[in-house]
Amino acid sequence: MKYMILSYASQRDYDEMTGKDAGGVVWKPEDMAAMHEFMTTVNKELEEAGELVETRGLAAPVHTRRAGVRDGVPFVTDGPYAETQEVLAGYWVVECESFDRATEIAVRLGQCPMPGNGDGYADIRPITDSVEDIGF
Repeated sequence: MKYMILSYASQRDYDEMTGKDAGGVVWKPEDMAAMHEFMTTVNKELEEAGELVETRGLAAPVHTRRAGVRDGVPFVTDGPYAETQEVLAGYWVVECESFDRATEIAVRLGQCPMPGNGDGYADIRPITDSVEDIGF
């Protein structure tokens, strides 16, 4: 079964990761290096285990556009969005034996070193192969 692990962050998190003072803990170059090393190690472990299908990080929310339809009228807006603090920061698609194993992987990813021991979370969602798998 395939699962998507979705990690979240805010524009403030992205700003602090680039060394900007946004009112929290400003990341130093060694903090970024530690995060990069951790993610590289975990991704390599998942790849060697045959569980990693794909992973990507996403650009900061300020580089986002939202397109939709409101009252029948198409709209496009630029990010970030006042109505939300947290946005999708990245994802992993894993193929593993169970929901429990996908959850273990997400917990491991959550152990990524961060300055100030930042708070974070991930959602783990099964990927459906057909409309019958959606779960209604």
